[in-house]
Amino acid sequence: MKFTKEKFAKYIDHSALKPHFGENDIIRMANEALVWKFAALSVNPVYTDIAARELRGEDIHVNPCIAFPFGAITPELKALITENCMKKGATEIDMVANIGAIREEKWEFVKKDIEGVVKAANDREVKVIIETAYLTDDLKEKAAVIVADAGAAFVKTSTGYAPSGASIHDIKLLYTAVGKRIKVKAAGGIRHYEDAVVLIENGASRIASSSSIQIMKEGGFT
Repeated sequence: MKFTKEKFAKYIDHSALKPHFGENDIIRMANEALVWKFAALSVNPVYTDIAARELRGEDIHVNPCIAFPFGAITPELKALITENCMKKGATEIDMVANIGAIREEKWEFVKKDIEGVVKAANDREVKVIIETAYLTDDLKEKAAVIVADAGAAFVKTSTGYAPSGASIHDIKLLYTAVGKRIKVKAAGGIRHYEDAVVLIENGASRIASSSSIQIMKEGGFT
């Protein structure tokens, strides 16, 4: 699969989610996103307004991540934080599903948890992290179907904080399960161009990485 610089950059969500990042880091990474024209800049909710200010008028999504990285806050809070982020300039939303509820197959709860964020996002695309490292293949498939049923736009593999991240196996599995209904986002440990390309070839429509610039340079893009 061959890409132009512009096409490949639009697969990438530039991740600015490290716990020690402050306002200056967000501004720096927003400027990187502007230079490379990535699809989105992913930030923690507190920095939504800063990212929106830096990216105003650009074709780069402001993408706060709700309940990151554990997903273990109440559905009401997830929806409220999402609503607040939308008011501050978010144009896409990532959220972490309730991983414990997925593992216990509490599907009604999981669906309502996601639906609240989807509703609060007000027709903007929502990407739902199911944290595949903690799930069996059967649970990954079931969770992906719930994500689709709840109205989200993407099912996403990982936060990057679990024991493992994106794998070809999981991208294939999720794409087979729901690829005709929603998109698949790969995240977690993606640091090299060749790895990103393989994930895209196997069904990923978006790649999350904090190594975005390294990936682009390895692809020969300058």
